[in-house]
Amino acid sequence: MDASNDLLALDNQICFALYAASREITARYRPLLADLELTYPQYLVMLVLWEQELAGNVTRVSSLGKRLRLDSGTLTPLLKRLADRGLVLRQRSTEDERVVTLSLTESGRALRAKAEAVPGRLLCGLRIAPERLLALRKELKAVLMALEEEGEPSG
Repeated sequence: MDASNDLLALDNQICFALYAASREITARYRPLLADLELTYPQYLVMLVLWEQELAGNVTRVSSLGKRLRLDSGTLTPLLKRLADRGLVLRQRSTEDERVVTLSLTESGRALRAKAEAVPGRLLCGLRIAPERLLALRKELKAVLMALEEEGEPSG
């Protein structure tokens, strides 16, 4: 059987192409984030917190989890490490103890200036035209929206 027509051939799987590309991109971030002493998931958290602070918004742990598509079991230890490093403060609401808000410390705010170089350094290391990457991001967002609109897979 011709592999290009085989529905079960690994190279014909959309999921594998996304998985492999994601792993490679994340690996490219690793040395760039080492300068910031952040892991990739910590970097994503900081991106959201910097974005929310610039917009003047308070960030709840629950909304951060939704935005990053991370469950609390993954997010809690990640936030604890960022708090231990003195980059974020976690505060439980006095009105509803189930609600935890996050804020940046001065160190967390200062780290943003160093992080501003990361996207450009990543793009410089890739031999792909920025326009192609922007088009890919747009397509991936459309796929994600379609999957989220569809809801949970039936099974």
